[in-house]
Parts: sequence; structure tokens; C-alpha cells
Amino acid sequence: MGTRIVVTGGGGFIGAYLVKRLVRDGWDVAVVDTMVRGDASRFAEVADEVNLFSCDVRDEHALEAAFTGAQVVMHLAAINGTENFYKRPELVLDVGLRGALAVVNAGRSAGVPHLVVASTAEVYQTPAEVPTPETVPLMLPDSLNPRYSYGGSKIVSELIAFNYAREHYERVQVFRPHNVYGPDMGWKHVIPQFVMRAAAGRDAELAGPVPFEIQGDGSETRAFCYVDDIVDGILTMYAKGGHREIYHIGNDEEIAVRDLALRIGEAVGLELDIQPGQAAVGGTPRRCPDIGKMRALGYEPKIDLSEGLKRTVAWYLEHGNAAVVNELL
Repeated sequence: MGTRIVVTGGGGFIGAYLVKRLVRDGWDVAVVDTMVRGDASRFAEVADEVNLFSCDVRDEHALEAAFTGAQVVMHLAAINGTENFYKRPELVLDVGLRGALAVVNAGRSAGVPHLVVASTAEVYQTPAEVPTPETVPLMLPDSLNPRYSYGGSKIVSELIAFNYAREHYERVQVFRPHNVYGPDMGWKHVIPQFVMRAAAGRDAELAGPVPFEIQGDGSETRAFCYVDDIVDGILTMYAKGGHREIYHIGNDEEIAVRDLALRIGEAVGLELDIQPGQAAVGGTPRRCPDIGKMRALGYEPKIDLSEGLKRTVAWYLEHGNAAVVNELL
């Protein structure tokens, strides 16, 4: 049996891909996830080799039992998705803050030596420097805007990881993933929403370019990173990175949202007429990570946006009926 590792949020998008990779690499893997938002089917192919603890990440006592004997806890559990930030900020904060405290305390009690915590690019909001290095100050522009429930909770999670846990762990690392995408990433994110809207436009069989509304004028940019590259980055960081260090894991291939929509339309087989719309309050005009610190560890994203979109669009077109069910949840 390999070294024991516990992944909180292992039924989530990144978590499930990480779980599958860890099993393939020979780890003894345990997952903590209530599956309220996660889905165990995401790692169904390795489920027989995973020890699942169906407990809430805020339940410190249950976590201590799950963490016993582990070499490392990788804490990925969170309420993600921009739509949730606006509509369910209380839950986002509750799981983010109380979950981080429970994980750190349970790990201390169980004697876990290594802790890895997932943060987010949202901690910068509108970064002062792009591409953005890890040293740029973190930002909470407006505590009245529910969007910042997620970024705010991650800022506090980082403080908990590095300060609350500083004397109790041999190694603490934080990674900030940037705009992760891929098959089965959920439905409340920009890429799957664009795919399903484009597919609906194609099915309507309208003549000429199909009107396609986006938030903002489309000049806003993001640097999307395929999920397999994110997982590779997490494991590279853990194997080669330092104690009390922060790492950007992502891709620095930047694209404007307008161009992203056009490329998704092309992949679906539809010509789009992009219609600028109202920008989301608190949205970020440009986001792209500086990944030099990870490159120094030997990390390099392998899957470019063209290939990643091809795989992702194909998955969502095949599983589109699930979107209807998902909207009822």
C-alpha cells in the first residue's frame, strides 16, 4: 500500500481528477466529500481503490478520523462557481472559513505532517500587474459585493494555513489555480455555459450568424488551464516545492472572452454574432498568471487551449441533457 493522502473535495472537478491521478501513481487515497456538490461518479473508475468519508468538511471530529495515518492532506473542498458567489455567499463563506479551520485543527490532532491548501486567482480581484506573480498584494475591493465571498474566504484560508498552522506542520503549501477547465467541470462556469448556449443556437437552425450575448464588451481576458495540467502542477509543487510557499498553477496562454466565445461557436459548428452586455459588477478586466515560479520546479502546461476546448466541448455536447437536471438542483 502506498503513502496515505486525503483529498477534501475529492468529488469536485479538480479534486476528482487529482484523485484519479493519485490512485494511478500508487498513493493510498482517501476522499472527504459529502457529495452535495461533488459527484463520486467523477472518479468511478478508481472508486474501489478510494476510501470515501462522506462527512462535512466543517466537522472537525469526523475529519480527525479521516486524517489519521495520512502523510498529507490536500484541502480542495469549497463552494465554487461564479453564480454561487452571487447567489449563495453565506454558504460560500461558511464552508470556506469553517472548513479551513476544521481541516487545520483536525490535521494537527491527527498528527498529519504535510498540508496543501487550494486558494484561487480570485484573491487578487483586479491585479495591479499582469501577468501576475505570487507577490502581488491580495485585494478585497468591496465587502458589500457578494462576489467577493469566495475570494475573501480564500484569503482567510491562506492566513489560517500559514499562521494558524505554522507550528504544527512540517510542510505547508498553498496553490492558486487560474481558470481551470475541462470535461465535467460543472455547469455554472463560463465555458460550459457558452457551449450549451451555442448548442441551443445551433439546434434552433436560425439563418445567418446567431446572436450571442456575453457579459461586458468581450475584451476581458483570461488564461485558461486544462485540468490535467493543473493536477500535474499540484503534484510537481508537492514533490519539489518548499515549505510555507505559494505557487500559481495555470497557463499563461491568454484569450479575450469574445474570442473564446467565437472559438466555442466554431467547435459547436455555429457562427456567432457576439452581442456585448452589461459587465458583472466586480468582474476582472484581465487575468493571467506569471507561472515562472512553477516553471523553476520543472512544470510546464502541456495542453493548449485549442486541444483543451476540443475535448471539453465534445464532453458537454455528449452530456448536455444533464444540464437540464442540474438546473433543478
